[in-house]
Amino acid sequence: MDAAVIGVPNEGPRRRGEGRRATGRWRRAFGRKTARELIAFCSEHLARFEVPRSIDFEKELPRLPTGKLYKRLLRDKYWAGHGTAIV
Repeated sequence: MDAAVIGVPNEGPRRRGEGRRATGRWRRAFGRKTARELIAFCSEHLARFEVPRSIDFEKELPRLPTGKLYKRLLRDKYWAGHGTAIV
């Protein structure tokens, strides 16, 4: 029903910058198997650097009063506790 891809911090001692994470809202609950299937689908149809590394499922994605996705609120959840945030 709705989806967004955001930059999240890369985990690990040698990783720097951002990784890709997709988050979305769907009509019914999906599990890990479905997330792997969606990543596989993206791998077949997108360039490697565009494919999300993980997918989260949310009940609702934040929107501005104009209806546009409010991605900063999604990013804040993952960047909390990190020294810097790449925005």
